[in-house]
Amino acid sequence: MLPITNQYGLFEVRFESIGGLGANIAGKMLAEAGLKYLNLNVASFSSYGSEKTGTPIKTFVRFSDPEVPIKINSPVENPHLLVIFHENLINALPVTLGCNENTIIIVNTKKSPSEIQDMLKIPTATIGTVDAIGISLEEKVKFNGILLGAISKAIGFIKPEHIKGIFEDIIGKKYPAVLEANFRAIERGYNEVKIEKVKEKKEYSFKPFAKPSNLIGYENQIIGGLVVNPGNSFSKDLSASRNGLIPVFNSQKCTSCGMCDIVCPDLCMVFIEENGQMIMKGIDYQYCKGCLKCVQICPVKALTEGVEAEYDVKSMTVKLFTEKDTAQNHR
Repeated sequence: MLPITNQYGLFEVRFESIGGLGANIAGKMLAEAGLKYLNLNVASFSSYGSEKTGTPIKTFVRFSDPEVPIKINSPVENPHLLVIFHENLINALPVTLGCNENTIIIVNTKKSPSEIQDMLKIPTATIGTVDAIGISLEEKVKFNGILLGAISKAIGFIKPEHIKGIFEDIIGKKYPAVLEANFRAIERGYNEVKIEKVKEKKEYSFKPFAKPSNLIGYENQIIGGLVVNPGNSFSKDLSASRNGLIPVFNSQKCTSCGMCDIVCPDLCMVFIEENGQMIMKGIDYQYCKGCLKCVQICPVKALTEGVEAEYDVKSMTVKLFTEKDTAQNHR
């Protein structure tokens, strides 16, 4: 029944995501679909830190035929299917560790499979791309159902009707009003995903899975527990937390009242002193997670809601920190 298995008889799946995008529940739904409709043995669990929303999360799913027990409970190191819930994660995390030429990779993006290959820097693979954010904005649902539809198309043994059945069991009981929209989203994910075996590029190479290790542990910790590298948020990138919407700044309407800066939870607003006054200059989108609290509070509509895919966010970004700031903070 399973198209391919490893030496333990398992088909393994890994989701790379950010807390709040629905990867954890999507993993549970995928596993339940295999259990309920195909009588497969399944296992599903997630790995994340104490701060769930906006921080990296990995979800792992394993399938095996009914006669093959699942005895492994460790994270998936060499996935048969890798799902990347936001293309911005590619630049922020080593998402392809443990992948090989037989791995199927599904990415939430508007880019083509060949463009994603260059972003991932892998020699070859079967890559599927689907604009889950765009579909979710149109259907007004979260995009985990869209990605589950794309997964169904990619792996074959889980069918769209299986995914719909699990959605009806879980979502239909609590939120029946959004069930039909989720059904449409699942179908669109299945129909609109573009799956392609990309051509080999020898300038790239696969990277083996490596477990993260602490540079300082109980054997080599400095006496007294001195923290030699204090944490900071300068290099943090929250762009993968956005669900497709961003605040768009219109300097002509802005009065620099500072209300946006008061409600912003991530210090995105850039104010610069000019002639004794603090003037709003723009937004540093590196730290913006798309909560849109600034749009809601702006009294003059200088900040409005926009679809991220319709803007060149890189050119719109006004940097919060200068090179002088970084030099001062990292002496």
